[in-house]
Amino acid sequence: MVDITHKSTTLRTAVAQAVVSVSKPETIEAIKNDTVPKGNVFAMSKAAGLLGVKRTPDILPDCHPLPIEYTGVDYEINGLEITVLFTVKTIYKTGVEVEAMHGASVVALNMYDMLKPIDKGIEIHTIKLLNKKGGKSDFKDRFRKDLTAAVVVCSDTISAGHKEDKAGKAIIEKLKTCDVSITEYVIIPDEKEVIQEKVKLYQEQGIDMVIYTGGTGLSGRDVTPEALTPLLDRHIPGIEEAIRSYGQGRTPYAMLSRSIAGTIGNTLVLALPGSTNGAKESMDAIFPSVLHIFRILKGARHD
Repeated sequence: MVDITHKSTTLRTAVAQAVVSVSKPETIEAIKNDTVPKGNVFAMSKAAGLLGVKRTPDILPDCHPLPIEYTGVDYEINGLEITVLFTVKTIYKTGVEVEAMHGASVVALNMYDMLKPIDKGIEIHTIKLLNKKGGKSDFKDRFRKDLTAAVVVCSDTISAGHKEDKAGKAIIEKLKTCDVSITEYVIIPDEKEVIQEKVKLYQEQGIDMVIYTGGTGLSGRDVTPEALTPLLDRHIPGIEEAIRSYGQGRTPYAMLSRSIAGTIGNTLVLALPGSTNGAKESMDAIFPSVLHIFRILKGARHD
């Protein structure tokens, strides 16, 4: 199956349809009057759909098992056609569009099975996804495309040339996928004054984001939070909580990170862990949704 461990849990909704066509008006009347020999067509087909949607990952090998937290089945009769509308909701890391289409298919197939003794001309067609919500597709093209960022790596060993930077590069790759332009990428030692000088300079230049990686731990040289905190106009605790919560689900040591988030004027300042995985997971936890902040700080202008 596709790896979804990097994804965030969100509310996911999908609505699918299937159309059942009968060949004579008498079949529709039998359904409405509940005179079909095999029983109540709508009730039994709904039950079949509820069972079917829960078994989707048992039938389709690449579907992830996930918690189905709501299922709704509705019917619309138009002439000799019955449209099945199947809604599925979950709060999870991946969408439920396949589950919704599978559920609609099972409902339609059960209707076929119940109606075939009284109508030999039944057809099932137009099984398709009508709409879905949740996940990254909800945020596509909603954010500004003119944003800039500076990435600052705080590390004595990397700045001295004893180690290669990977965390800063991971941050840059994530920013590029979010259409954020990289204005600066620098490596500096863990010196409080140097850290402060960089954020002041970039804020004065009007750079939208200054993202630090490194110096957020508990060693004596980890001073990034101490350097940046006095300069922040406002903290954003929710970003900090999201980063640590996401990381804690992947490593028990995430709680030890002192990642911070806040603003200086209209510049967003982030201090993320210095490990490659820590930096990458922190970015996955908050991007692209964190970019919504610039609709508030600077307006909603798009290119």
